[in-house]
Amino acid sequence: MCHAIKRLFCGMGVNPTVYELDRKEMELALMRLIGASSAAALPVVFVGGKLVGAMDRVMASHINGTLVPLLKDAGALWL
Repeated sequence: MCHAIKRLFCGMGVNPTVYELDRKEMELALMRLIGASSAAALPVVFVGGKLVGAMDRVMASHINGTLVPLLKDAGALWL
């Protein structure tokens, strides 16, 4: 899932900062933050410090056209 999200952003011209988790406590905290019951909800994506959500929310935002304005507002995309 992380690879798919990175490919989406890179394909849009965005260079994402990626933090890979190796601590179970951090993973559990992120899952609680998004209301997920399993680690399958990871990766969790933040844009400009704002929580977008897990992959399903990122892809839904991309499809409905709200991801690009969010990236522009955060200064991650200039086009």
